[in-house]
Amino acid sequence: MNAILKAENVHVSYGPVRAVRGIHLYVNPGEVVGIVGANGAGKTTLLKTISRIVNKTEGTLTFQEEAVDKQTTHELARKGLVHVPEGRGTIRKLTVYENLLIAYEARYPKSGSGRRLAEALSEVYRYFPRLEERARQAAGNLSGGEQQMLAIAKALMVRPKLLMLDEPSLGLSPLFVKEIFQIIHRLREEGISILLVEQNARLALKTADRGYVISGGKVVMEGTGEALLSNNQMLSAYLGG
Repeated sequence: MNAILKAENVHVSYGPVRAVRGIHLYVNPGEVVGIVGANGAGKTTLLKTISRIVNKTEGTLTFQEEAVDKQTTHELARKGLVHVPEGRGTIRKLTVYENLLIAYEARYPKSGSGRRLAEALSEVYRYFPRLEERARQAAGNLSGGEQQMLAIAKALMVRPKLLMLDEPSLGLSPLFVKEIFQIIHRLREEGISILLVEQNARLALKTADRGYVISGGKVVMEGTGEALLSNNQMLSAYLGG
């Protein structure tokens, strides 16, 4: 099986600060891979580097066996690598429907290629019926959990092959966290690969097929989600117990 995403010896620096130091990781088709670690470990920087928001300083990144650094963020999204950043990224003044429409048109230009909009909306509303109920409401009037749902829904409008989620549970109530992770399970069942950065390490590792623990910009441990979750030494040393 060829990995859909592969990082080999990836380094990233912000001036003199080395945020990512020689990371190796991979994601296979249909896998959920979790990345956990303390704040400032380099997790978000790594996702931004994969999606070309930040430039790497060394190493190799490939998506579907093509070099990532030869493509723009938009080109990667059109090929199926979609990043949902921390902070949700919705356009607050626009309605839920308008947010989804913008995402759709970015993936399927009006040249006529791609699926019909109605089909894309129907699929997204199947995951998030609450968004269909609020389609004409301004995104800024949604709750935090609903805004996170909308951010993921926008990503699904482009039919991702690899969905990268950065802290999807951040600031959400337990009820919304449960709903978001139910969606992640459903997406995996439907064959979408997911790279998940998550502050709730236990929840992330419980969900993930495999996981990587990052500290100081380096991978310090890797394994199945179950194995990492049962490693009390790892939980104590790198994730605060």
